[in-house]
Amino acid sequence: MNIIIFIVGVIIGSFLNLCIYRIPKGESIIYPNSYCEKCGVSIEVYNLIPVISYIFLRGKCKCCKNKISLRNPLIELLTGILFFCTYNIFGLSFNFIKYIIFISFIIVIGFIDLDTTNVYTKTTISAMIVGIIYILIEKFYFSYDVKTYIYAVLLCITIIGIIIFITKGMGSGDLDIYLVVSLFLGFKITAMTIFLSFILGSIIGILLIISKIKNRKDYISFGPFIAIASIFSILIGDKIFLFYISII
Repeated sequence: MNIIIFIVGVIIGSFLNLCIYRIPKGESIIYPNSYCEKCGVSIEVYNLIPVISYIFLRGKCKCCKNKISLRNPLIELLTGILFFCTYNIFGLSFNFIKYIIFISFIIVIGFIDLDTTNVYTKTTISAMIVGIIYILIEKFYFSYDVKTYIYAVLLCITIIGIIIFITKGMGSGDLDIYLVVSLFLGFKITAMTIFLSFILGSIIGILLIISKIKNRKDYISFGPFIAIASIFSILIGDKIFLFYISII
């Protein structure tokens, strides 16, 4: 089952690559078929096998011989690994399905923000709708207490809203991403995500400034930090929390 979950993740990762590339361009993620980003020629089905096709083609388009981004197979492998890890923690459960859907959304949102410094409403709204559907399922089918999601939303609006209002250091798109996190993950994991994302963002920001890759006035996309922090919070949030408690 582990291998099947990994393969499914890799295949979905291939679709996420397509979303990351097409959504900022305003293109449909369904039609047309996959094509080379350089020459525009449609890619044959047998050359669309995730990871394997990249290796077989030696990282180059069959038609124009231009290099295919190494990031494509890396995202496919990343998605497969994350699906595999999530399955090993939560098993084949309701939470597993919810978390891999969230991970798929957050990968797309995070990479698009990294590439364009923009958070696209169509991705965050779609994710929020799916999150709300899952909350309703938990409420009416499993009879779960869903107050945790309400508290998570209020936490995000309060903390991130204050930061946006006072410092202007974040954009409304960042708040949208945090709201996606809150609607999928609830109060505890959302709080952990906020905490980790700020630590991660601060560390990377300082390193970029010290290395002179960025200066203090340059904009740094925060979406990738939220994405990384949320995934870590899902997979090892409890261990991070216990470690933090042990050192204070």
